[in-house]
Amino acid sequence: MLLTRCAAGAGLLLLLGTTAWAQSSNNLPLWELGAVAVGVSQQAYPGSAERVQQALALPFFIYRGEVLRLDGGNAGLRAFKTPTWELDIGASGSLGSRASDTVARKGMADLGTLVEFGPRLRWNISRPTPADQWRMDLPLRGVFDLNSALAQRGLAFEPELSFSHRSREGTSYSASVSGVWADQSMQSMFYSVRPSEVTATRSAYTAQAGLLSLRLAGSVSHLINPDLRLIFYGRVDSVNGAANQASPLVQQNTGASIGLVLSYTWKQSEARASD
Repeated sequence: MLLTRCAAGAGLLLLLGTTAWAQSSNNLPLWELGAVAVGVSQQAYPGSAERVQQALALPFFIYRGEVLRLDGGNAGLRAFKTPTWELDIGASGSLGSRASDTVARKGMADLGTLVEFGPRLRWNISRPTPADQWRMDLPLRGVFDLNSALAQRGLAFEPELSFSHRSREGTSYSASVSGVWADQSMQSMFYSVRPSEVTATRSAYTAQAGLLSLRLAGSVSHLINPDLRLIFYGRVDSVNGAANQASPLVQQNTGASIGLVLSYTWKQSEARASD
């Protein structure tokens, strides 16, 4: 998940990605079919003082082919892989939010359902072991709006350093730190205020390209039985020092998001993934 995590409802896809990441280990099934129940409470967007709550139940499908990958909240084609480096071309997405759901954006354009597409370079800093792994992800994605006939909303770059640990008791831990940089088009969707949108409490503002937010995230995952997994996720977003910290739509510099996921695997293949 990249910039789409900013939009209300994106916590859902982020947690789906956490589901797959938390169970990372050797000898995984080639494919899995199941369902997740998700509860999320998060900022409406980075810098918002308002929160959005969602509770959803959805099916999921995971496929871990050598080239085609539907895993970790992303869909993509792997271009190459070595023990240290991976390059893929992938896509991900998020749900949108209505401007009427937040006081700060009332009367402005809605944040549409977003789809990202582009390359991602992954650096496996430490060779994977049964327990621990360090890695760096370097995704560069174009962002498109499904609600506006796939109109381009900009370009986003989100380098992320992550660590994951798996215990023999079926409990996994992960932590990551990342930053999101976006072009002016992407920043404008969140932080610009056009003259027609000015109110007594909302002045005109033109967003600039640059840092959108910094993030610190973590998750804990526990395997209740071979088919049932419980995951808790938390993230802190900060716009301190961000390019558009001065926007009238920024109401606070730091905000937290939390989520709870119950994942059930209904069917899985006997064939195992190659990695």
